[in-house]
Amino acid sequence: MAFGSHVPTVGVDDLASGDFLLDVREDEEWQAGHAAGALHIPMSEFVSRYGELTEAAPQDGKVNVICRVGGRSAQVAMYLVQQGIDAVNVDGGMQSWEAAGRPVVDAKGQPGVVI
Repeated sequence: MAFGSHVPTVGVDDLASGDFLLDVREDEEWQAGHAAGALHIPMSEFVSRYGELTEAAPQDGKVNVICRVGGRSAQVAMYLVQQGIDAVNVDGGMQSWEAAGRPVVDAKGQPGVVI
């Protein structure tokens, strides 16, 4: 069985520009490059900062969780589903996001890279 195979997933190509995106990568990864408009809560701080997600997430919308390749985001997505939140893992993570030509910006809003 593949890791995270029981976690609901969504492909990068299925995401619309206004969809809510939660990035759970660490600060260094976020600063190098992320999707503009995403909420950043590193997985290592997620439980203590959970309230930030509940404040920012759309009440009746889906939480699309992303990391570099999908492992960490799968864990967070499963946790959110267990909390009753409509959450999905973004298949392939930021590597797929970047490969699909989606914009990646750094901490200063300039073109960024996925590390």
